Amino acid sequence: MPSIPTTPRKLRIAVLFGGRSGEHDVSLMSARSVLNALDAERYEVIQIGITLDGDWLTGTNTLEAFEKGNTKDLDRVIPPSQPDQQSLYILRSTKIGDKLETLAGVDVFFPVLHGPFGEDGTIQGLLELADVAYVGAGVAGSSVGMDKGIFKDVMRANGIPIVNSLLVLRSEIEKNIDTVIEKTEKMGAYPFFAKPANLGSSVGISKCNSRSDLAEGLMEASRYDRRIIIESGAGNVREVEVSVLGNEEPQTSVCGEILPSREFYSYESKYVDGTSGLVIPSQLPDEVTNKIREYAVQAYKAIDCAGMARADFFVENDTNKIFLNELNTLPGFTSISMYPKLWQASGLTYPQLVDRLIELALERKAQRDHTERRRTA
Repeated sequence: MPSIPTTPRKLRIAVLFGGRSGEHDVSLMSARSVLNALDAERYEVIQIGITLDGDWLTGTNTLEAFEKGNTKDLDRVIPPSQPDQQSLYILRSTKIGDKLETLAGVDVFFPVLHGPFGEDGTIQGLLELADVAYVGAGVAGSSVGMDKGIFKDVMRANGIPIVNSLLVLRSEIEKNIDTVIEKTEKMGAYPFFAKPANLGSSVGISKCNSRSDLAEGLMEASRYDRRIIIESGAGNVREVEVSVLGNEEPQTSVCGEILPSREFYSYESKYVDGTSGLVIPSQLPDEVTNKIREYAVQAYKAIDCAGMARADFFVENDTNKIFLNELNTLPGFTSISMYPKLWQASGLTYPQLVDRLIELALERKAQRDHTERRRTA
């Protein structure tokens, strides 16, 4: 396993959090845990918060300022945009006006940004343009993993079992919601799940047990995205998750089972009350968990994922039939999040996990640096 290279100074890690999505608050919770885990003896940490309006801000106790909703005293960061731009710049307000200053060179950017503009390939594209090392999947892996409609098509093409689904547009719902409901009902019996195609953390998801529920669920999901996924509700199933870590040779954790305290694993269950039960490791037969881990790696490689992902599955109780639900390329990192808990149960502590993700970011950057950018004679 490659290690973080020795340097005459601490590695500078820029942790990015907040963002322009409905998962902004979740990002702040995840960032708190990541910041607590970064070893001050090894890293110099720069906190950069991104507001809901897209402003990049930094300063003393940036995360705390975001948590309190009081960012007026923070300085504005100019995002990286040029190749090898390791130095960041800030606009510092003074009595005589704004002053442009160099912040510091950054060795690795650590995005802790969930949802659109953070987990969907957009921030990854910016960091690729700047040619810097960053934690997590690249542009393609992030965007395919984020869009549930495209992701399901890729899984079908790779022979990975998924539940029946239908992709509709917000414009279709607005034009004639009854037609959308009729299309949905052709997939089978209720319940159905209506979801924004490009969001996570269970934001905007509704379990629909009737036509009226489905109408409400479609309207709710369309608040958060122009593309909406409708899925057939799996019957008598168990919800099982596995964490994946690595670049070209990904490894999997033990499997864990979710015991939802509500009708499904909702936002409140994940981040607010933490009431859902967790069984780690899951009590499924070895042949089932081995197949789940095999599917997780297959899906991870199919979308060219890197760094990390959490794979979520359904397993039918009666038949042990497996269905992949989704691959989350930037899973929650809070103290009650499944991704780090599964690795902890597999023998990798939270600080070790963060260290490994930084190693993988540097490894991925070294791979990119081997690529020829200019045609030679």
